[in-house]
Amino acid sequence: MTMPVGNEAAHAAFAAAMTSGALHHAWLFAGPEGVGKASFARAAALRLLAEGAAPGTLPRGFDVPEGDRTRSLVAAGSHPDYRELARQPKDPDKPGQDLARSIPIAQVRALQPLFATTPSMSSRRVVLIDAIDDLERGGANALLKNLEEPPAGTIFLLISHAPGRLLPTIRSRCRLLRFDPLDDRRMASVLRDALPECDDAEITALVKAGQGAPGRALGFAGLELAKLDDAMAAIARDGDPGNTRRTKLAKLLAPKAAQPRYEAFLDRAPAFIAAAAPARRGAQLRVALDSYDAARSLAASARGLSLDSQATVYEMAGLVAKLAGDAGA
Repeated sequence: MTMPVGNEAAHAAFAAAMTSGALHHAWLFAGPEGVGKASFARAAALRLLAEGAAPGTLPRGFDVPEGDRTRSLVAAGSHPDYRELARQPKDPDKPGQDLARSIPIAQVRALQPLFATTPSMSSRRVVLIDAIDDLERGGANALLKNLEEPPAGTIFLLISHAPGRLLPTIRSRCRLLRFDPLDDRRMASVLRDALPECDDAEITALVKAGQGAPGRALGFAGLELAKLDDAMAAIARDGDPGNTRRTKLAKLLAPKAAQPRYEAFLDRAPAFIAAAAPARRGAQLRVALDSYDAARSLAASARGLSLDSQATVYEMAGLVAKLAGDAGA
């Protein structure tokens, strides 16, 4: 399993805990979504299980060789000592359906028979929750009982994008491991490796969109973000007094087939305005800040209320146009 780039200090802290012989029973991997927390947690879980099954036989670090029995079982989803909780499709019988909004308490309760027995293949078992932010309140309370009285040999790896929203009692039972956004240089390196077909302009746009999170940036791959950024830059430069650029952009993103690019635009436009604000002073800065607040509100409403996409893009582009001053009025 490939280790995510960046956050080497967090990786090293967990590795040191693994080799210390005093590994804490619950870990909270906290940081922005898309920075590699889940990828690292899965690599750590695999290593913990493999090391428990064959102590002293693995290479240093987190590598587990191809052909290792533990690796094969985890990959097949059949390892008896590994459980992963995550949001499930709303209708399991229909592939491609949207995921449920939360992880229900039933998934936590389903762990209890497992905890009533000892681990099967070694002295360890691992429960990974991606993300604990998605756990229903009842599920969080049920999990808390396991964190307070951890089953023998069980290690919990909890992924959180917003740890401040968790129950304080859950946070207090965990050892916190922080994951930070990557800098632009490392972001560009990761994206070039993952997307060798992308040109420099698109990589630059993806770096901006990712905001230090490679997973987030890769979610925008193939959507030609560079062209969206160029369109917004042109509108911000002259204000689009004839409304032609706004109209063109709105029509471009309105069709159902353009939904992924429309969603990307809803993310990019507020960020584009925010990036422009520091270069402004006085009244221009106030306009930029007000436009940013309005853009964030519009993006949230567009998703929550399913607003008309063409009208939304036109209105959002109008907020971008305000960056040009009077020309955008």
